[in-house]
Amino acid sequence: MSKAWTTPVRLHELGRGALSVRLEPDAAERAKIAHDLGLETLPALSAQLTVKPWLDGAEITGRFEAVVEQICAVSLDPFEHPLAGAIEVRVVPAGSPQAPETSGGELEYDPEAPDPPDVLEGDTIDLAAYVVEHLALEIDPFARKPGVEFDYTPPDGPESPFAVLRKLKGGEP
Repeated sequence: MSKAWTTPVRLHELGRGALSVRLEPDAAERAKIAHDLGLETLPALSAQLTVKPWLDGAEITGRFEAVVEQICAVSLDPFEHPLAGAIEVRVVPAGSPQAPETSGGELEYDPEAPDPPDVLEGDTIDLAAYVVEHLALEIDPFARKPGVEFDYTPPDGPESPFAVLRKLKGGEP
């Protein structure tokens, strides 16, 4: 993921209790994020997060709101639309007993179970990276401008060579 915008929090800072953090990248950071996510522009992005201790790691919860500008997949016109989403992530340090096993065996997946915690490479959590990750998950890769309809009628062109061959062999068209 992009390192265009970072907001680090160290695990030991949570020893004093939960942190409430409001994040808003500046215009240059939003431009880098937009480039990394394949957007035309990112006019607005903000997040309100709460980071609190969880076992030997941390739990990050909150919401983000954004306005993204994309190219319509049908008309190819640029358009802006709002996005919002919830963030709920748990992180643990490397070597934690709560870290998911990566022994190379089969992984059982239960779609109803909560996601396993992310394993940190050090003792620092990059809150901005989680906001950008969740924003990326909300972006529609084939966005359609409101009111635009996809209307396709096949052209009346020459028959395919296979259709002509089928007629020559006496088959039905």
